[in-house]
Amino acid sequence: MKNNFLSYIIPSTAKSQNRKAQKLTLAWQKLTLIVCASLFFMEANANKIIDVDHVGIQVRLGYNIGGTSPLPLPSTIRRLNNYTFQPNLNFGFDVTHDVAEQVGVLFGIHFENKGMNVDAEVKNYHQELVRGGESLAGQFTGHVTTKVQSWMLTVPVQATYNLNEKVALRFGPYISLLIDKCFKGYAHNGYLRQGNPTGPKVILGDTNDARGDFDFSSNMRDLQLGLDLGADWYVYKRWGVYADITWGLSGIHEKAFKTIEQPLYPIYGTLGVTYNIKYKK
Repeated sequence: MKNNFLSYIIPSTAKSQNRKAQKLTLAWQKLTLIVCASLFFMEANANKIIDVDHVGIQVRLGYNIGGTSPLPLPSTIRRLNNYTFQPNLNFGFDVTHDVAEQVGVLFGIHFENKGMNVDAEVKNYHQELVRGGESLAGQFTGHVTTKVQSWMLTVPVQATYNLNEKVALRFGPYISLLIDKCFKGYAHNGYLRQGNPTGPKVILGDTNDARGDFDFSSNMRDLQLGLDLGADWYVYKRWGVYADITWGLSGIHEKAFKTIEQPLYPIYGTLGVTYNIKYKK
């Protein structure tokens, strides 16, 4: 009876996962088609659609580099052993408007990911874990591997200052709406003192059965607030490069979430290229 039940459940689960993968692939294909068509249409008709002096339209494509971190870094986190780059793409449109000779404002909409995959060495670091179906909580000493994914829609609102015709500085707040989020990982190659630093000692190994897993994705905020400092440099006609530093003002987890003792803030730098769809006069 058990085998019959499993033989029914496993194929059903596989089919469900395949359907989800197919839907996700189709959604990405549609999004890519819409974006390409929009770029072509806006390039061909930008001056007809928006024939307003001192208004510009830019498109950006960049890569976010950084991570989520407590500030200041607590003594329980001893060192970073490994950092793996993630698919942290940043794609967006910006509209700029000059309100004075060198001063203007910027409004944008960006689709981006702020993710990280790190392995850190910790000592007496508070953790809540699951190992073999058993829940464990206490002070952990050893290695912690953490993976974060935060796909989001970001709306920046910035003041701009034009140093000259090619270089502009930007600064202002942003708000991000998370549409897909993940915060999970595992503790390994160490030991956990249950309850307090002198509690019973539980050894955690490096295999799937011996390590302690955690998943706090459901405790992440849906909205993030922060500040963005950036610069644009147009190097060839409509084409330019840009750089940004974004600093989250709100922790990535909900305020009531206390499993991780310190709030974790998203701090990222962005490097990329920008294309001026419509010039400002």
